[in-house]
Amino acid sequence: MKKAQYMIISVVGIVVLLLIFGSQMFYVLKPGERAVVFKKFTGGLDKENVLIPGFHVIAPWNDMIRYDVKEVKAEETMDVLDKGGLSINVDVTIIFNPFYDKIGDLHENIGSNFISVMVIPNVRSSVRAVTGRYTAEEIYSTKRGEVETEIIESTRRALADKNIEMKDLLIRSITLPEKIKAAIESKLQQQQEALAYKYRLDREKSEADRLRIQAQGIADYNRIISQSLTTNILKQKGIDATLELANSANSKIVVIGSGDDGMPLILGSN
Repeated sequence: MKKAQYMIISVVGIVVLLLIFGSQMFYVLKPGERAVVFKKFTGGLDKENVLIPGFHVIAPWNDMIRYDVKEVKAEETMDVLDKGGLSINVDVTIIFNPFYDKIGDLHENIGSNFISVMVIPNVRSSVRAVTGRYTAEEIYSTKRGEVETEIIESTRRALADKNIEMKDLLIRSITLPEKIKAAIESKLQQQQEALAYKYRLDREKSEADRLRIQAQGIADYNRIISQSLTTNILKQKGIDATLELANSANSKIVVIGSGDDGMPLILGSN
């Protein structure tokens, strides 16, 4: 009887403990989440064992720190200076997430507020450093792709050193002072017009060269033919033509010529 009572008391005690400490022992990590455990009495932060999505049980005196590792988008607007000190407004979108297996290091070195502490400042720093090497015209038009690539590479390296993976960075817009923008657009338009004019000149020059070559070919052809048409060849051609006409079924009148050439003359035919 006493044994049964002890069993009941033990079960009840276990149930009470589970009710009290259950919320501190049983955890479910959802897809896109990772976690590390802080062991208060046995070693501190366990950075090496990153918990993956699923059901987990930990000692109630330990703490589990969750991290959302899904891709995050942040947008930032900043004023930067170009190579000549001109103020430019740049809108940037960055997509990133923590490295899954580096949550422990991220938590130890930066903490859960890593976006405001690490991501945004590094984006700002990279944008300012890169734009400071180019003129406003290059940033706005001629080398925009090159500027964007340099900002992406610089930011990716800086964040990777802090256990954050940058997936993409986009420059949404670049805004210049209105007078500078108008001057650059006017210059670009003049350049396009100059290129179009040069294209027309090149096309007309090519056409003139073609006609000159064609005319030269015709002149050469006529000269060669003229030199090859001797009196005897012309007489032979006339005789051949007369024989061909005489042998045809059509009626005709053939008058044999006289004089120096003596070429036949065709007066008429049906």
